[in-house]
Amino acid sequence: MYTSTKLPRTSALFLSALLGGVIFTSCASSERSINRQIAADGAANPASAPASESSISQKAEAAPITRSRPQLIKKAAISLTVNSVDQTIDAVSQIINKQQGDLIGLKQQQPKNDNPRYTATIQLRIPENLLESTLEQLAKLGTVESRNITAEDVGDRLVDFQARLTNLQKTEANLQKIMDRAGSIRDVLSVSQELSNVRETIEQIDAQLKNLKNQVAYSTITLNLEAAVSSTSPQPAFGLQVQETWKKSTHSLSAFSIGLLKLGIWLIVYSPYLLIFVALIYGFSRWRRTHSPRLTQTPESTTSE
Repeated sequence: MYTSTKLPRTSALFLSALLGGVIFTSCASSERSINRQIAADGAANPASAPASESSISQKAEAAPITRSRPQLIKKAAISLTVNSVDQTIDAVSQIINKQQGDLIGLKQQQPKNDNPRYTATIQLRIPENLLESTLEQLAKLGTVESRNITAEDVGDRLVDFQARLTNLQKTEANLQKIMDRAGSIRDVLSVSQELSNVRETIEQIDAQLKNLKNQVAYSTITLNLEAAVSSTSPQPAFGLQVQETWKKSTHSLSAFSIGLLKLGIWLIVYSPYLLIFVALIYGFSRWRRTHSPRLTQTPESTTSE
C-alpha cells in the first residue's frame, strides 16, 4: 500500500529534477564559457579593456541603423475595356508565361439581355518583383478604366511566428533528452504525450509561416475585361424561327386550355355557394317588387281611358 501511493510523487519529482538539471546545466555552461572568454581577453591585453569598451560604444553610435526590408503582401486590380475579350485572354496567357506567373482563376460571362457586353474576370499570381512590369504590359492590352494596388505589412507576424517556432524546437529537443533519460513507463508516456503536442504546434506554426512567406513572394492581380462594343448574336435561320414560333404558340394554347379547365373546376366546386347567392338575389328582387307602393292614377289618365 505504501509503495503504490509513493510512485506518482516519485515520478513527478524525477521529471522536475531532470528538467531543472537540463536548464541549470545549460545556463551554467554558457556562463562559464563567457567568463573564460572575458578572462582570456583581459589577460592577453589588460590595458586595452577600457579602451575596447569605449571603442565599441563609439562604433555603435557611428554605425547607421539598418532597417529590414518590409514584408508586404501586395494585391492589385485593373479593369480594361478591350475590342475582343477572347483575343485579350490569349494575350494575357502569353504575358503570364513570360512573367513566370500562374493563372489561378477565370470567369467569362456571355452577353445577356440585361448586360449585352462580353465580360471576363481573370485571377493572376505573379512574382512580387515583377508586379509593376506585369501591370504595365496588361495596361497595353486595352483602355484602362481603373487601377489600384494594396499592400499589407506582415513583418511583425513573420517575426512572431519565427520566434515561436524556434522556442518550440528548443522545447522539443529538451523533451527528447528527458524522454531518453526517463526510466519508468509512466514517465515515458507522459513525456511522449507532451512531445507529441509540441510537434503538432510546430507543424501548425510552420505551415502558417510558409503561407505568409508565399503570399509575400507572389502578388495577386485581378484583371477585369469588358468588350468595347456590345456583341450581337447572329440571326437564326428561317426554319428555326418557324419552329420557335410553333413552340411558343402551342405552349400558349395549352396554357390557355389549362386555364379554362382550372376555371371550370373552380366553378363546379363553388357552384352551391353560387346557387345560394343567385337565389338570395332573386328572392330579394321579388320581395322588393311585391312590397313596393303602387303608383296612384291621375285624373287625366282616367279620362283618357
